[in-house]
This record gives sequence, structure tokens and C-alpha cells, in this order.
Amino acid sequence: MKVAIVHDWFNEEGGSEKVVKEIIACFPDADIFCLFDFFDNEKRTKYLAGKSTKTSFIQYIPFAKKFYRFLFPFFPRAIEGLDLSTYDLIISSSFCVSKGVLKSGKQLHICYCHSPVRYAWDLRNDYLNEVKGPFTKKVFNYFLDRLKKWDIESSKSVDFFIANSQNVKKRIRENYGREAIVIYPPVNINSFTYTADKKNYYFSISRLVAYKKTELIVRAFAKLPHLQLEVGGSGPKFKRLQRIATPNVTLLGYIDSQTKKTKIENAKAFIGAANEDFGITMVEAQSSGTPVIVPYMGGYIETVLETTGLFFKKQSVEDIVDAITTFEKQNKLYQPSDFRNNVERFNVSRFKNEFILFVNDRFSQFNNSGGK
Repeated sequence: MKVAIVHDWFNEEGGSEKVVKEIIACFPDADIFCLFDFFDNEKRTKYLAGKSTKTSFIQYIPFAKKFYRFLFPFFPRAIEGLDLSTYDLIISSSFCVSKGVLKSGKQLHICYCHSPVRYAWDLRNDYLNEVKGPFTKKVFNYFLDRLKKWDIESSKSVDFFIANSQNVKKRIRENYGREAIVIYPPVNINSFTYTADKKNYYFSISRLVAYKKTELIVRAFAKLPHLQLEVGGSGPKFKRLQRIATPNVTLLGYIDSQTKKTKIENAKAFIGAANEDFGITMVEAQSSGTPVIVPYMGGYIETVLETTGLFFKKQSVEDIVDAITTFEKQNKLYQPSDFRNNVERFNVSRFKNEFILFVNDRFSQFNNSGGK
């Protein structure tokens, strides 16, 4: 069985890269394809087992590393230009266009879907708000319409969908008219240490992009000057957060994995405001015995319990302030067993077992039927 693994791109560390790492561990002889790859040697070793990738023409566009988000009109053509004709099994790890690789009837394509391409669907307005000028917005909206149509059409070439949550399974059904099974992402829960003696600060970390809604958290703490917030992460919104941050908010910028681990383990609580597909970082926080404060939406409904965190209703400054105020007043004693029982559902070995079993079973059926 000759295997190709296709991921959208390798540029920043995130939840999808943690999933790809374990998919590669399941199929260590697989070749890896993507639109572009700007990983340094350290990240390549950490996530790609030191492997080189085969990239598209996007790799060679000047300034693609920084401005790749604005190159999305070229993504469909680029992903279709990757030559996977010699492979028996194609596994795509897709949050954008990687599921759109071309295949023949003699090849089996299984897509692990982190999400249908969100800025063509539910996050379109967030994306367009980053674009300046009515004419430019109109042009981008036109290309997003084209991307959406391509997204629907390309979904038809996927033989089997795996969703990373019930939340994404529902969106696959609504957007593509396709069914999916759910295999929760792998979370390295044992790499975090349960810490009972918490420090006196709240913590949040993410890529600082519009849909993560980190600005709402920062503005909420402007109304809570007696409380401390530390924010990790880098991205297009960093400078804006610097302008609005009050003295009780510390912007850490990019932090390495060990610093992130320490910050999560010692935080009074971890706060998120995005509508996440799943939310690996929130599971990591709970692995540390750190309660989480999140909106009651998306993947958080599946990964957070009332015994391990606190929900707020809307993505708004007011709702976040109310939730933090409630958290402070409750001064709740969270139980280690509640955290452990919850996060065990998402451990790495469980993911590998479920993923390998599903892929091997479908490939065996495919072979026995003589392909399509």
C-alpha cells in the first residue's frame, strides 16, 4: 500500500499539525504533500518526523509565507496540480483545500476534515472585514463564491470523510451533503502536569487572527483592571491588541512549547472566545487541571464539561466579563478526577487505534471490490 498524506500547508504550529504528526506516525512510510511548506528544521522534526514535503507552485510565489491568506484564489488550481497518480491510498488532512486533490478510480481517498474551508462558509464576514475598500471586498467576495462552489464540487471525489467532532460532522452534512464518522483529534494529555497550586493570572493563547476573537478577551479585561491576563501567540492582530491592551494585560507574543505548557499549567483559568471546530488547546488546559472559560458553541460543547469549566452564551465583551466575574465569585474547587475522566477520551493512543482501524478496514473493502 503506497500512501500519500496531503495537508493544506505547513507554516505555523496549530491543532491540525498535531493531528498530521500522529497520522504520519500511523503511516511512517507515507509521502507528504502540501500547498507550501515553510517549517524550519525544529518544526519539521517535531511534526513531520524530519520528512521533506512535495509542494505546489504557491511555494515559489514571493512573500507567500506572510501573505498566503490572500492567495486563496490560486489554491484550488495548486492543489489539483499535485501529482498523486502513483499512490494507492490518499489521506488528506483538510481545513481548506487539501481534500480537492485529483484522484483516479483506482485510488482510495479518505479525508480527515478539521472543517470545511471556513472563510468560504461560516467565517466569510470575518475574513472580508480584514479587507479594505468596497471594490476590493467585492473582488474577494467573488473569489470566495468561486471557492465555495469548488469546495462543494471537490468534496464529491472524497470516498470517506472523517470529522474531528460532531460539530464538524454536522457542517460536512450541511455543506457537502455527505456523511462522516467522528474520530476525535489526538491530544497528548500526558505531556501536561496536573497543577493544584494555581497562580493569580488568566491565560489565553492562539493565532492572533480575527476569528479567534482574542480582542474580545483583551477588551473584557479592560473592564476588570484588578485581574491579570496573559496572552500568548502571534499573528496579524498582534499590533492592534498592543494598541488596546490595558496595564493588566500582558501580550507575550510567540512563546515556545515549554513556556506555553508552563503558562497553561499555572493559570487560574484558560479563556477562549472563538467558535472552534474542536479545540485541542482547551483539552490540554483541562489536562493540567486548569478550568476553562469558553462560549457555549462549536467543539467546546463536546470537549468541556460544567465540572471542568464555565460557559458563556455569546461572543461578546459583556458575556466574557460576566463569566469571569461569576468564576471569581464562585471560587469553585474543581476535582482532579473530573478533569482526568474528561480528557482521557481524547488521548493519542485512542486516536491511532481508531484511525488505523478505520483506514485499513476501508482500504480492505476497496481492494476487495476492485476499486471504483
